[in-house]
Amino acid sequence: MRNEIAIQTATAPPLGMQPIEIVERKGLGHPDSICDALMDSVSVALCAAYQQTAGRILHHNVDKSLLVAGQSTPALGGGRIDAPLKLIFGDRATAEWNGVKIPVGEIAEATARKWIRDHLRFVDPDKHVAFQNEIRPGSPELTDIFARTRLTANDTSAAVGYAPLSETEQLVIAAERYLNSPPFKVRFPAAGEDVKVMAVRRGRVLSLTVALAFVDRFIADATTYFSRKAEIAEDLRQFLASRLRELDRVDIALNTLDDPSRGEGGMYLTVLGTAAEGADGGEVGRGNRVNGVIALHRPMGTEAAAGKNPVSHVGKIYSVLSHQLAGKIHADVPGVEEVYVWLCSQIGQPLDEPWILSVDLALASGAGVSDVAPAVRQVVEQELGQMEAFTAKLIRGEFPIC
Repeated sequence: MRNEIAIQTATAPPLGMQPIEIVERKGLGHPDSICDALMDSVSVALCAAYQQTAGRILHHNVDKSLLVAGQSTPALGGGRIDAPLKLIFGDRATAEWNGVKIPVGEIAEATARKWIRDHLRFVDPDKHVAFQNEIRPGSPELTDIFARTRLTANDTSAAVGYAPLSETEQLVIAAERYLNSPPFKVRFPAAGEDVKVMAVRRGRVLSLTVALAFVDRFIADATTYFSRKAEIAEDLRQFLASRLRELDRVDIALNTLDDPSRGEGGMYLTVLGTAAEGADGGEVGRGNRVNGVIALHRPMGTEAAAGKNPVSHVGKIYSVLSHQLAGKIHADVPGVEEVYVWLCSQIGQPLDEPWILSVDLALASGAGVSDVAPAVRQVVEQELGQMEAFTAKLIRGEFPIC
């Protein structure tokens, strides 16, 4: 460490003890989540290609993807796709090493097609998606970072992470994952992958507003739609109610824009199960933070982690690492009820020597900062000492980033 670790007491009580909490999660088939997950998969694929060709990771940042919505005509019993979605791959990647061509565009497109087939049941990438490659070579100075003996930060960037997840945050993640789980799709095949969960906790009562795209081929008429909608809302309510710990109740409101008096225009119907077919585009960085939620009462960084390279881009490395450090401190240091970790890099400096590392602690009654500070420093120094192993996990895509 180039600088001392700053450790201090948090100024606010743990979030679960505060009166109001707002948390959002964009699900698997949300256009922004599609961009994040897909482009991070492209980075993982490029890393594998670079290791095979060069024996190391070469310069790339593919975090500027844009998903342009197509056009569709949903209809009860099954509609049609009128114009395909368009996925634009952007930013920079090394396409040649020592005279050997690396097919960046082909790798990106093949990875995207596989991800879509694996995760979006009704989207056929050969029929429903057009691909446009705008990935270009990187600048000489940033590319040169990868040729140096010791990899350094390629940007001056800050990140913040925290632990543990609040009960609200855990339930929001659980709700989306449940709605997109294979067993749920078997029981409710009309439920599309495009899910958004917005949670508002007032004291000990949790209210969820859920947007869930219905797949029109499974809905014969309005009666079927509103019947399925009620069944899904109640099923989700029971699922979450069985997982409440400190909260007293959970209320579910599903597809609140619906209006039974407006016919097909009053139902959330899609052909493919995602709004990207006609209603909403997506971009990298507009979705969930790397811990899976958009938590409005938490400090949040502004970096788009998905698609950034995993060995020098601190926008990705520190975004994930700050949450990992916070989780490790919370798990390993007795008396710590909640922890926030801030990291800031300085371009050109080693990744394991952050410009600043600050830790805020909410402590149990009777515990003081001086009591826990040595253990906190030990955790931080141990984790920073394993930076190479940490980035190796990022290279393999072992940390989910959305």
